[in-house]
Amino acid sequence: MSGRQVSVSRIVPAPPERIFDLLTDPAKHPLLDGSGTVRAAQAGGPERLELGSRFGMDMKMGASYKILNTVVEFEPGRLIAWRHFNGHRWRWRLEPVGEDRTEVTETFDWSTARFPLLLSLSPFPRRNRANMEKSLERLEKLVSERA
Repeated sequence: MSGRQVSVSRIVPAPPERIFDLLTDPAKHPLLDGSGTVRAAQAGGPERLELGSRFGMDMKMGASYKILNTVVEFEPGRLIAWRHFNGHRWRWRLEPVGEDRTEVTETFDWSTARFPLLLSLSPFPRRNRANMEKSLERLEKLVSERA
């Protein structure tokens, strides 16, 4: 962990466009989520995410709840990030590394949160690192099944 961010990277044997296609489809987020908390995209949201998109997700961490996200960073085929109500961000950066291989970096960034110190003192950064490793494993499996 550095500062108020934690990141995990993995080389995935797929082109960035194929990976980005999954990341911009909220209905696919439960398939990617390594934490087990993301259950489903809420009805009425966008089918594809772009800068400024607002999308809701059904979640469960102990109790069920709903969360609204807003896409705040977007570079087609390379970068997408969304923030929750507290302001922290989930960021996915894609860097090509040769033919049909991509370095995928997922970042949990709470430097933009309303109460970053509370998140720093919580177990979430460490727990999120382990869950992001699982998410990248799931991502690799999904894109290889679609090849």
